[in-house]
Amino acid sequence: MNSMLAKYAKLLVHYCVELKEGERLFVSTTTLAEPLVREIWREALKVGAIVEVDLSFREKGRILYEDANERQLQHVPPLYKLAMEEFDAYLNIMAPFNLREDQNVDKSKTSIRREAMKEVSKIYFERTATRSLKRNLCQYPTLANAQEAGMSLEEYEKFVFDACRLFEDDPAAAWLGVRKSQQRIVDLLNKREKVRYRGEGLDITFSTKGRIWMNSDGQTNMPSGEVYTSPVEDSVNGVIHFTYPVVYAGHEVEGITLWVKDGEVEKWEAKRGKDLLDNIFQLPGARRFGEAAIGTNYKIDRFTKNILFDEKIGGTVHMAIGQSYLQTGGKNQSSIHWDMIADMKDGGEIFADGEKIYEGGKFLF
Repeated sequence: MNSMLAKYAKLLVHYCVELKEGERLFVSTTTLAEPLVREIWREALKVGAIVEVDLSFREKGRILYEDANERQLQHVPPLYKLAMEEFDAYLNIMAPFNLREDQNVDKSKTSIRREAMKEVSKIYFERTATRSLKRNLCQYPTLANAQEAGMSLEEYEKFVFDACRLFEDDPAAAWLGVRKSQQRIVDLLNKREKVRYRGEGLDITFSTKGRIWMNSDGQTNMPSGEVYTSPVEDSVNGVIHFTYPVVYAGHEVEGITLWVKDGEVEKWEAKRGKDLLDNIFQLPGARRFGEAAIGTNYKIDRFTKNILFDEKIGGTVHMAIGQSYLQTGGKNQSSIHWDMIADMKDGGEIFADGEKIYEGGKFLF
């Protein structure tokens, strides 16, 4: 385990955020990820970087929402704010104690907190879009994630490490191979203007004219394996059913179907959790799409209720309501960016300017 974490730290420091001497790195996670943080600290110091670490404890967020007054909820953590404004690199390591600890908090308090963090979030999106802040979102395997995925902790560790290609002799070289193979996909899509996803329960079209398809090769997410863009905001039309459940703030929603006209979600249904959708779609910008993407990581071969992995499942597509990615040319603004995933392996098709380029979960070129 220690040698695997050392390998993981090297991949994160050298490949993912490309840390250089004199740069400042901000690491944010929980105390559960301390073994990985130690190795990142060691590797970053060897590079000659300055490292600041923020370790959250069990139920920190729930206690804040339960006991904080309005003034306290409006407080923006100064180290986090400084890091988003001025640091060179940011590793956000997910390592949860309990994936449901925030699900019963007061919604009015979360709204206050979201509004207080709005300006810092805007800076974060702007800097990560230009990579002036080299950000990577990654995972440290915890029991909470393993249980959610229906695995033992040891099984989940192997799943995470395999998805990150840490069993390869040279993980960075493996990710460079992913970059090369996905580049041919984005090169083709960036020459086309109209895309159609078609399959069981879905038939949706959107324009990507003037937008950019991005090659997600492990630098901003680890693991990765997807190509993505932001559709022209008023161009999305059709219906899309999302195969897999989705989780937001500890609440699970299942069987989502969205009906879209001229870019706006006009109608929605869910087999379970529709009341959460009703609330989410009241948020500014939430009824438009900020992302359309195609998952390409075939090492992620199962659904685990963890969006970092699930949206990359090879043979799926996903669309996100809310905030667009500035680096793709997207213009929609929202306090939410919520990915929803549809399986394409059973006869799903993708067309680009009328040409079929994808069928049954695989590209045809």
